[in-house]
Parts: sequence; C-alpha cells; structure tokens
Amino acid sequence: MKQLVLASGNAGKLAEFSELFGALQLELVAQSQWRVPPCDEPAPSFVENALLKARHAAQHTGRPALADDSGLCVAALGGEPGVRSARYAGDAADDAANNAQLLDRLHGVSQRQAHFVCVLVALRRVDDPEPLIAHGWLHGTLADAARGSAGFGYDPLFVPGQAATTLAELDAAAKNAISHRGRAAAQMARLLQAFWGVETR
Repeated sequence: MKQLVLASGNAGKLAEFSELFGALQLELVAQSQWRVPPCDEPAPSFVENALLKARHAAQHTGRPALADDSGLCVAALGGEPGVRSARYAGDAADDAANNAQLLDRLHGVSQRQAHFVCVLVALRRVDDPEPLIAHGWLHGTLADAARGSAGFGYDPLFVPGQAATTLAELDAAAKNAISHRGRAAAQMARLLQAFWGVETR
C-alpha cells in the first residue's frame, strides 16, 4: 500500500480524504506526525499554493505528498474570500469567525451565487517535475444564516445547486458525492492509478 503524507494537520481533512480515497490501496498520514512546520501560502492562485504545500511536506518528510488548496469564491465580492478562505477574518480566525465575516460582507446583498474550488497536487518527491494536479468545483448560493452541524469551513452557509439544505445539513456520504473535494479526489484517483500505478483495494 502506498503511503502519502497529507500536507495538513486538520483532522477533518484527513478523515474526509481518507474516505474519498478509500477505494485505493493508499494510506494517508497527516504531516503532523513528522512535526512539519506550517507552510506559508503567499501565492495568488489555488494551484500555486497547493504546489507549495505539497513540496513543503515532501521536503520535511522525505515522502510522497498530497496537498489541497480549497476555498470559496463569491461572485458579488469579486471572488473573495478565495485563497484566503481559511484566514478571511484574520490569520488566527476559526470557522465561526470566517462565517461571521462573510455574512457581514454580504449584508444587504441579494446576489449570493458562489462556488467552492479544490485543487489537489500529488508529488513523488520535493523536486518532482511531473506533479499530478486535479481540480473540482461545486456551484451554489449562500444562505442568510448558518444551518447544520456537520462538515467544516463554510459548509453551514453553502447551499449546493438547487438544493434546500446546506452542506452542513448533509451526512458525509451525501456531501462527498457532490463536493468540490469529492470531485477533485475522483479525478486525482484516476491520475494516481494511471501514472503512479496505485491499485484499487
């Protein structure tokens, strides 16, 4: 079984990606097991930040690494919070603070279209000249108030497609079937099988 270091210490992400890649002979291990220090994310694009995080994890662990950079882009806010989604209310902000900041910025705004984006990058080593890159998107609208207790991030505010419920009101299986991370992971799974020879269970 191939082991990949997940360039994150977020337990929620580790659980979600472990489930998303569950059909592959793949073990995801959080970079926190190697005490990898935080990686700066100064780039203006999701692809560049995902590459930075994957290289950072591979450099500090000496192992193949998988990184994601995900975020919420709101049309009425010119694409905000974008690559700063996890730090929208400040570098030390938590999910509740970020959600409150977004609702404040959208006060009185009727056009609430938004989309999630996820970019996944896999590297065999820090200087891998052929990184695998996968993308996933999920379009929807933003609710006026948080609803639901599942998921994380902006899930309590995001209503996918024509649905009546937020992502935080869905169970994990229903969310993963439609989410931006689920779509990017499905694409990455095909790339890992085709180019790295990862097999199914």
